[in-house]
Amino acid sequence: MNRCPITYELCDGKYSSLGIKQISSRLTRLNDLGFSAEEQRYEAALRATKMSIQGVQPKLSAILNIKKGTFDLVDINGKFILKPQHHIFPGLPENEDLTMKMAKVSGIEVPLHGMIYSKDGSLTYFIKRFDRTGRNSKLALEDFAQLAGLTRDTKYNYTVEKLIGIIDEFCTFPMLEKTKFFKRFLFNYMTGNEDMHLKNYSLISRDGKIEFSPAYDFLNTSIVLKGDIEETALKINGKNRNLTKKILIDYLGKERLSLNSRIINNILSDLGNAYKEWISLLEKSFLPDDLKEAYLELLSKRASRLGIS
Repeated sequence: MNRCPITYELCDGKYSSLGIKQISSRLTRLNDLGFSAEEQRYEAALRATKMSIQGVQPKLSAILNIKKGTFDLVDINGKFILKPQHHIFPGLPENEDLTMKMAKVSGIEVPLHGMIYSKDGSLTYFIKRFDRTGRNSKLALEDFAQLAGLTRDTKYNYTVEKLIGIIDEFCTFPMLEKTKFFKRFLFNYMTGNEDMHLKNYSLISRDGKIEFSPAYDFLNTSIVLKGDIEETALKINGKNRNLTKKILIDYLGKERLSLNSRIINNILSDLGNAYKEWISLLEKSFLPDDLKEAYLELLSKRASRLGIS
């Protein structure tokens, strides 16, 4: 028996039928990508000037080819983003896929995502674009760097306190979005994502309101970078590290976000209830064993700081 890299369930083939149908109800089979990890990185470098998605991790734009049962690379109007294995940092696709699944069971909205095998046997992460509707139409989407008047180069030059001001200024229902932000911030703290800069938060216009977009770029960067790391990309209360429960709950939750005790306790309860499922997902994940161990250790420490177990 194999484990499906889309759903983590056991299956006879490479993918479970549920996993294939999650991508599209019209899809009957899923073939390997026709590129190795190295070839995907090469293609990403070639296409970088033609695409808006950039960053340390190589990324490709793709559409689903139902007839061929695979993803085709495109320069424009892509419906999916593909992220192959990195040439320096091991296990990034497995890391991001796991962390996004953990976010989902925590009640955080995430897009369709999973992993597909490449022709060299390596796994490539895929995520469906949530700003595309219909054939080639797009929903209005702006990341917080754009909203703050900053650039890709200055995306770290901000604070959590200022970010909250953006929520107040632009969101249709600010208190609702502040609640979402609080859960996402605690989740990223617990899962070691210390790279949540301004471009990793976005607001989307849909159903007549402006709200947080589905989550993206959630992964445990701490176990990748190792060493003496920061705990948050944007300073909170003047700090990037050694965050305490008092800072996270009392200062962020109560003072800065003005959330009442009932909302805060509900969010902590949601994360606590999801914690056991996180561990189960971690055990079933495709992460290498050494990264699984490091992830589990970090989770345990961060959960303990917040009184979650």
